[in-house]
Amino acid sequence: MSASRRQDREILRLAVPAFGALVAEPLFLLSDSAIVGTLGTAQLGGLGVASQLLNTLVYLSVFLAYGTTAGVARQVGAGDVRAGIRQGVDGMWLALVIGLGVVAVGLPLTPWLVDVFGASGEVDSYARTYLAISLFGVPSMLVVLAGTGVLRGLQDTRTPLLVSLGGFSLNLALNAVFVLGFDWGIAGSAWGTVIAQTGSAAVYVVVVVRAARRHGASVRPDMAGLRTAASAGASLFVRTAALRIVLIVGTSVAARMGDAEIAAYQVGFQVWTLLAFALDALAIAGQAITGRYLGASDVARVRAVTRRMVVWGVGCGIVFGLAIVAVRPWLPALFTSDQDVRHLLLTSLLLVAVLQPVAGVVFVLDGILIGAGDGAYLAWTTLLATVVFLPAALATSWAEWGLVGLWSAIGLWMLTRMLTLGVRARGDAWLVTGAVRRAREDTPVA
Repeated sequence: MSASRRQDREILRLAVPAFGALVAEPLFLLSDSAIVGTLGTAQLGGLGVASQLLNTLVYLSVFLAYGTTAGVARQVGAGDVRAGIRQGVDGMWLALVIGLGVVAVGLPLTPWLVDVFGASGEVDSYARTYLAISLFGVPSMLVVLAGTGVLRGLQDTRTPLLVSLGGFSLNLALNAVFVLGFDWGIAGSAWGTVIAQTGSAAVYVVVVVRAARRHGASVRPDMAGLRTAASAGASLFVRTAALRIVLIVGTSVAARMGDAEIAAYQVGFQVWTLLAFALDALAIAGQAITGRYLGASDVARVRAVTRRMVVWGVGCGIVFGLAIVAVRPWLPALFTSDQDVRHLLLTSLLLVAVLQPVAGVVFVLDGILIGAGDGAYLAWTTLLATVVFLPAALATSWAEWGLVGLWSAIGLWMLTRMLTLGVRARGDAWLVTGAVRRAREDTPVA
């Protein structure tokens, strides 16, 4: 078997199950959108605003998954599975602490957070309802992130897939019953998602505790381990915060255009997110493989896998783009009967399709550098891309270029990220080997 075929098999072994696990959250929101869309345009717009806020609160802590994957994988590559699981357990405890803090801070701030988007009064009211209820699911969502990271680091993406499928199925069933059966409105959609997320978190706790017992790792909270997990994720926190600024500004700009625009942007963005997470399946494989090979000090394999994954990223991006174009004429009807929203969505989907090959490269390289623990560079360059995006988005709002202008600004943001990530991947500074990545004082190259 050729080297490229071996690489493909290793990538696909991790990426294919990761695909299903990664799309669980977008599928939660897409199913919510389809059901809430039957209630009306204002409810769909409220879901869009609340979803952006909820995703921001959760994915500011995405380092719980990404950092844990890289750290556990390095220990596995170095031959110390017990230490890897112990590191992952610390991440799960940290997730619970952060989640409870988000609930305590987020509930009283709900009205102010929603008002920031400047939506109409009716959309604003529905957004407040959905967000206030959904906050109770945040601790479970963060535990799921950390637990997923532990299993990915152990080179297991099949279990997260099974948990995600179960969670999505439960979420869809509960939303249908609560919204369409019990007539609870948008509140029913939120409660259904909270219950599904809590069930998923419980499964991860059971799986990780069993693995810890098999390998003799403690599951008690350790203050030193919690501090290490938190400090290791600081750069990834900055990276994610910069990403969320872009998404929040995008939603805010769309909300100020009108109810039809924010509704269309909500659906278009969820399609974008679904495909982005699908492309990120390759990145997850990259995180796990890169961390393991660097832990084993095998730089040559890291280089070879990186090149192969970029090819996969471009190819998948092209396929996804063509798929959007193919289903575009029928997709809007699944979410709304409003003709204005349908027309705006048809145009937006063309731009989403064109950007998919660029997104493929960005997500793959981002995942590989996360797996290498190159958080500082990712933080600085993501901030740079955000600085490029903000004037373009504000110009769109000022010049009234509509959703076409907004999606074009997002395209400029993605191109900037692709350039900076490509520059880094071609160099050697990120290739640090060993069971624990030692800090390096690298000056980011923008």
